[in-house]
Amino acid sequence: MLLLSEQQVRQLADVDEVICAIRGAFARDFNATLRMPVRSTLPLDDGGVLLLMPAWDSAMGYAGVKLVTVTRAAGVNAAYELLDANTGKILARMEANWLTDLRTAATSAIATDLLARGDVKTLGIFGSGRQAIAHFAVLPRVRSFSRFLVCGSGDADLSTFCARMNQAHGITVEPVDAAACAGESDVICTCTTSPVPVFDGRMLRPGTHLNLVGAFQSGTREVDDETMRHARIVVDTYEGALAEAGDLLIPLQNGSITRGQVIGDLHEIAGRKKQGRTSATEITLFKSVGCALEDLITAKLIYERARA
Repeated sequence: MLLLSEQQVRQLADVDEVICAIRGAFARDFNATLRMPVRSTLPLDDGGVLLLMPAWDSAMGYAGVKLVTVTRAAGVNAAYELLDANTGKILARMEANWLTDLRTAATSAIATDLLARGDVKTLGIFGSGRQAIAHFAVLPRVRSFSRFLVCGSGDADLSTFCARMNQAHGITVEPVDAAACAGESDVICTCTTSPVPVFDGRMLRPGTHLNLVGAFQSGTREVDDETMRHARIVVDTYEGALAEAGDLLIPLQNGSITRGQVIGDLHEIAGRKKQGRTSATEITLFKSVGCALEDLITAKLIYERARA
């Protein structure tokens, strides 16, 4: 059994390979081979949660499970266990913080490539934590952005964050307020822990694409009813989104949107079974709560690179 540290996982993971593999997995008809129950949630003290995310894909020959804790004290922490699906043998155990951040940003990049306009120039991100870092690193792989905006929470000093993005990725990130981030961005990623909307949906320009990745519980959301009401909505999986995505469930419950506005999941869009964007002016929105298939694919690639 291989034991892989967080640093080793970072060194072994290839961003473009992960994007390509996750896109290919969603494009194929995996229902016949994939077993992926909606993740289990166990409440912890002080409002924290333990998440269990198993998956088995007979076409890949691998099975695995990710354990994630989300706490106020330590944020998000994850570990992954990869198994041989035929023998049940444990192949690898790896720290999975970067694995989680990377597969989430890679899936946002895939949704952006499928749904955003081809001429987008400005990427705006709400949040300055790990997911924001990953999204600034990964989304330029699928679009040629020339301007980068970040909106933090409260009076947070973002100068260190912006300097880090410049040093790591050679991009100049501008700190802005919520109105500017929402109103001047062509692609918006919400990567926050906020339980309530982080901007006014009336600020959005026609043709904007949004990736919502921060909220993963039924009572929390990062965008308001106004945003959802005017969006063409795609989810990562119907099962996960309709069980956990407060961004979706809250406006469904209060009548602001109908189930018909969820026009497809990522499999249907990537597999060309349904059409994503239909005009240059419509607002498209991808709601991600994360799914175990993304983890399994990423862990498999890391393991195979380690073995090689």
